[in-house]
Amino acid sequence: YHLFSDAAGLGVLGSYASLVYAMPVLGGLIADRFIGMRKAVTFGGLLLVAGHLGMAFEGEAARQTAAGIVRDDQALSIFYLSLALIVVGVGFLKPNISTVVGKLYPEGDPRRDAGFTIFYMGINIGAFSATLLCGWLGEVYGWSWGFGAAGIGMLLGLIVFQWGQQTLMGHGEPEHPERLTQGVGVPGLTIEHAIYAGSFVMVAVVWQLVQLTDTVGILLDVLSLTVLAGLGWFLLFRCSKVERERMFVLILLTLSTVVFWALFEQGAGSMTLYADRVTDKTLFGITLTAAQFGAANAFFIFSLAPLFALLWIRLGRRGWEPSIPVKFSLGIAQAGLGFGALVYGAQFPDQAGVVSAWWLIVAYLLHTTGELCLSPVGLSAVTKLAVPSVVGVMM
Repeated sequence: YHLFSDAAGLGVLGSYASLVYAMPVLGGLIADRFIGMRKAVTFGGLLLVAGHLGMAFEGEAARQTAAGIVRDDQALSIFYLSLALIVVGVGFLKPNISTVVGKLYPEGDPRRDAGFTIFYMGINIGAFSATLLCGWLGEVYGWSWGFGAAGIGMLLGLIVFQWGQQTLMGHGEPEHPERLTQGVGVPGLTIEHAIYAGSFVMVAVVWQLVQLTDTVGILLDVLSLTVLAGLGWFLLFRCSKVERERMFVLILLTLSTVVFWALFEQGAGSMTLYADRVTDKTLFGITLTAAQFGAANAFFIFSLAPLFALLWIRLGRRGWEPSIPVKFSLGIAQAGLGFGALVYGAQFPDQAGVVSAWWLIVAYLLHTTGELCLSPVGLSAVTKLAVPSVVGVMM
C-alpha cells in the first residue's frame, strides 16, 4: 500500500517486532513494582484498541511517478504512531496476562502446564479468526476495514476481561496499593497517574524509533546488556541460593528460546512473501490471500493444544513427561524442520513456477507443534522458577 521495498518493509517489521518483544520487560517491571497485573492488562488493552483503530486510517495509497514514489506523509505518520501505541500496549498486556494465569494455580499444581496450554488455545482461536477475517477484509475491501475489525475485536476482548474480573479471585492486584496514591512532587499527580503519563511519553519515543531501523538494533543491544546486568545484580544480592539456582536455569531457558522465535517470527515476513510470490494459493478450490496463510498456525494451535495438554498430563501421571529442556529442544528442532519442508518443496515448482501450498501448510504445522512444546511450557516455567517479585519482568 505504501510501496515500501522488501528491505524497507521488512526493516519496519523487524523494528516493530523487536520493540514488541522488548517492551514487556518494562511493562512487567511496572506491574510487579507498582500497578499490578490487572491494571496493566487493562491499560495495555486500551492502548491496543487505539493503535488498531489508528491503523484503520488509510490515507492515500502511494503511487509511482516519473520523479519517484509519492506517499501520503500524514497517513504514514499515523501508521507509525499506531504501531507505537500497539508496541507499548503489548508491553503492558503480554507479560501480565500470562502472569495472572499462573497465579490461578497454587504452587506445585500439576494442572499448570495444561492450564497454560488451554490459555494458549484461546489466544489462537482469536488469532485464527482474526487472520482470516482481517486479512480478507484488508486485501479485498481495504485496510481500513481490516484494521478497523481488529480494533473492534480488541475492544470486545477488553470488555470480556473486565466482565470476568470476579473469576480472578483477587489475583493480579498491586502488592502495595497504597504506593499508587503517593505524590511525585507535582500537585495532584500521583505515582499511578505519573506511570500512565510516562507511558504516553514512551509512545512518542517508540513512534520515532520504529522509523529508525538501524537505531533500534543498537538500542536493543544496549537494552539486552542492561537487562542481563540487572538480572546478574539481582541474582547476586537479592536472591537466596535456591532462588538463584532456579533463576539461572530460567535465564538459560529464556536465551534458548531466542533461536526458536527468530525462526518462528519469519511467518510475518519471509514466509508471507513466500506465500505471495512462489506459492499456489489455491486450497480445496478456494483461493486464499497471502495474509490468510498465517491463520494455519492458529488453526493448528487450537486444534492440537487440547491433545498436547492431555498428553502432558497423562505422561506426567506415568512419570514419562519430558523435562522442560527436552520440550524446548523438541520445539527448536521442529522449527528447523519446518523450514526444511519449504526448502524441499521449492525444488518442485509447477509449470507456472509456483509450488504447492501444502509445503507451506506442513511448515506451519511443524512450527506449531514446536510452539506447543515450547511456549506454553515456557510460560508455565516462568511462574514456577521466577522469584515472585520479578515474574512480570521474566514473562
